[in-house]
Amino acid sequence: HHPRATESATKYFLTQATASALLLFSAAMNAWMTGEWTITNMNSYTPTTILTIALAIKLGIAPFHLWLPDVLQGLDMMTCLVLSTWQKLAPMALLILTSHQLNTNLLTLMALASAITGGWGALNQTQMRKIMAYSSIAHLGWMTLVISFAPGLALLNLMIYLLMTSSMFMMLMTLNATNMNKLSISWLKTPTLAASMMAGLLSLGGLPPLS
Repeated sequence: HHPRATESATKYFLTQATASALLLFSAAMNAWMTGEWTITNMNSYTPTTILTIALAIKLGIAPFHLWLPDVLQGLDMMTCLVLSTWQKLAPMALLILTSHQLNTNLLTLMALASAITGGWGALNQTQMRKIMAYSSIAHLGWMTLVISFAPGLALLNLMIYLLMTSSMFMMLMTLNATNMNKLSISWLKTPTLAASMMAGLLSLGGLPPLS
């Protein structure tokens, strides 16, 4: 119903199609090298690197993150909620399944880049959807950093992230707040929900006692 939504849909389709093609290409290359189609025991350097990059594009991990804030900004809150939570499950499942064989150096570099980009990117934003997108990039950075060493811990982190992001988007939907101005006057209408949102934001940031 809106040109911005069409733009978001096109950007999302192009990035996901590219990532899926790369993923299939890495599986095909692995099959060509090893003679079997399983991706849980890749031994070659090139297919594992391509698989790592494909999953990073799908999840929006830096330096492949630029599509995520733009796509979220053009969508309504409910679609943003689905895109930030449900759509992360399949690529994260693949990442956890193949974590023991992925390129650890590349993952660590991308994770640190994501944490820095997510932190800096959100600083000069006034739109709530863009702030949530950069929050997603930063959180996924920390998950990616942990995933090579302790996949179980990364899974726990993912569950906590999904819970907090879902509650944040639901509160934003209830308040109908899409930017900082609407959020700052929301305490006049619903003081309890505004206080809950403050607690939610602090827990997303990992501040004590909500860390």
